[in-house]
Amino acid sequence: MAREGQLFMLARDRTFTAFSEAEESEWTGPFYFIQGADPQFGLMKAWAVGDCDNGGDEWEEEIKLTQKAVEAINKLKPKPKFFVLCGDLIHAMPGTPHQKEQEQDLKSVLQNVKQDIPMVFVSGNHDIGNTPTPDSIAAYRESWGDDYFSFWAGGVFFLVLNSQFFHDSSKCPELKEAHDTWLSTELDRAKGRKCKHAIIFQHIPLFLKDADEEDDYFNIQKHLRGELVEKFRDAGVKAVFSGHYHRNAGGVHKGLDMVVSSAIGCQLGEDDHGLRVVVVTADEIVHRYYSLSKLSSQGIDEDLQDLMKQN
Repeated sequence: MAREGQLFMLARDRTFTAFSEAEESEWTGPFYFIQGADPQFGLMKAWAVGDCDNGGDEWEEEIKLTQKAVEAINKLKPKPKFFVLCGDLIHAMPGTPHQKEQEQDLKSVLQNVKQDIPMVFVSGNHDIGNTPTPDSIAAYRESWGDDYFSFWAGGVFFLVLNSQFFHDSSKCPELKEAHDTWLSTELDRAKGRKCKHAIIFQHIPLFLKDADEEDDYFNIQKHLRGELVEKFRDAGVKAVFSGHYHRNAGGVHKGLDMVVSSAIGCQLGEDDHGLRVVVVTADEIVHRYYSLSKLSSQGIDEDLQDLMKQN
């Protein structure tokens, strides 16, 4: 239980306890982290049978894929600063059959991540519901830690958002208001500190290709999207990393890089199951998506060393 607590409950009181602001707020040189999204235990079976409203009654393939991801991360040298999962940890919605089983199986796999690689969890729509409630958010916090928080790592300011509040907060308006107030305060902190970089993690992308694209299931609605983009840019946010789309996508809008990473689990396009390597340097944020097979090979070590040297 001690290992589980150390791994899954690091986000508390709106901060990430793996890193101390006093020790991590100053830039000390380039580093990298790993971003994954949508292990979503159960979706592959549900998608195959055309019944995605249910939790999926098999997830052996997702277990194997996530094990492969963990093994690949553990082999990387130098080790990543942290590993962030951008939502939809499992497929079964809150309170539905298989939710607890899928959650426990995912935790069993993730417990094998090396203890010196902290894990950052981001809530997705399947983790707290398409229309979250106070109960579903409380249950998520009990299992995975806070649904939104900020932290410093390597001199960079990171914000983890609950993007379901941007989608539908009709059943939890007070929680959404608290999130928005907190976000405004944290963006002011980022702007006031003039940090080297500010980076956001959320599940639902702001946009898939272009900030002016039409509304879609997979993006933030246009009327709110524009407001968020401008707030993020004004605060100096350089990049937003997300999942949800189960395909690689994204684009740059006025210097804000919207990065949409495909899934560890079920693919809805032509991409391979994979993870994204994100190198943070003094001047820029460089990222590259790798298949799990490629990430497991020695070639990634050479790529990573080249990226770190070049920047």
